[in-house]
Amino acid sequence: MRALYWNGVNDLRVGTVKDPEIVNPHDCVLRVSLSTTCGSDLHFIDGYIPTMKAGDVIGHEFMGVIEDVGPEVKRVKKGDRVVVPSFITCGQCWYCKNKLHSLCDNTHPKPELQEPVFGYPTAGIYGYTHAFGGYAGAHAQYVRVPFADNDCFKVPEGVADETALFLSDAAPTGYMGADFCNIQPGDVVAVWGCGGVGLMAQQSARLMGAERVIAIDRYPERLQMAREHAGSETIDYTQVDSVLEVLREMTGGRGPDACIDAVGMEAHGTGSQYAYDRVKQALRLETDRGQALREAIMTCRKGGTLSVLGVYGLIDKFPMGAIMNKGMTVRSAQQHGQAYMDRLLTHAQKGELNPAYLATHRFSLEDGPRGYDMFKHKTDGCVRAVFAP
Repeated sequence: MRALYWNGVNDLRVGTVKDPEIVNPHDCVLRVSLSTTCGSDLHFIDGYIPTMKAGDVIGHEFMGVIEDVGPEVKRVKKGDRVVVPSFITCGQCWYCKNKLHSLCDNTHPKPELQEPVFGYPTAGIYGYTHAFGGYAGAHAQYVRVPFADNDCFKVPEGVADETALFLSDAAPTGYMGADFCNIQPGDVVAVWGCGGVGLMAQQSARLMGAERVIAIDRYPERLQMAREHAGSETIDYTQVDSVLEVLREMTGGRGPDACIDAVGMEAHGTGSQYAYDRVKQALRLETDRGQALREAIMTCRKGGTLSVLGVYGLIDKFPMGAIMNKGMTVRSAQQHGQAYMDRLLTHAQKGELNPAYLATHRFSLEDGPRGYDMFKHKTDGCVRAVFAP
């Protein structure tokens, strides 16, 4: 089959690789209909998350049609159109039973690569380094899905493929981030980032009852999407002296009730702190540029909630004192997609959450490297590049 694979730092290629097979009786093989880029992919493409190997097929956000199933698969069958959350879950461990699916105890075959950094291994994920399991990704014609009964969700009639696609990762991540905020009537929620996850977090905060949502970014077309699709008020951080001061003014001096970081380790920014991060990251003295995260911490009101969706590794100058002295609640996770999928599919069926507009550019799989280049550099207003194998 044809697939998009990592060949080295900033070197993606398309080639012929071995077809996936049923390995365990609870597996299925999925014929991929659509897959998409994700901002977290850029971290290993740029070399900030190690343990990639040349030839690794990438991609973790996808949907398609089941091609074959193992003998113990009961809930789904060949021919079903399904969406698959990006993290792989066994459904039986303590974490899965407590709806903490991205922390599954049983789907990481290489825990020794995570334990020195995290203390304990998390769940495996498709196409996202050997530190996260080494599973083949979904930018391919076919992909193996372990634990198919837990991880394949049938797409209802009337929900288009491009809508279902983003229920794999962008929508559940954003929805989870808003859920973490415990939104109450009248709350103001600020969201850093207007990419796919940030836009989904903004729309989800609205669905959960936020009175106001404020979006922070620098790209005019993304800020426009935030206004049009999420009803957000917007701040272009390149046009103000201080995001903190602007948000303080917009909230009557109090600050947002909750802040969501949907940016992560390669945040852009302005000023001396950003320049410091750029230098340290370039010299590999830290993996993260933490501008968005620091701003969210400093801006959030006393006793407020910080929801961290951006991917991080090792960050410098983390303002723990502000979190402690302000009495903030911090919640973070990789997405527990299986816990939210029924709700998301219902929202999609009702037209309350339709993320299809994120698919600003569509490519064949053979044009995968060009799609990622456009996505990475945000040329031509690219929010997400979608691949159709």
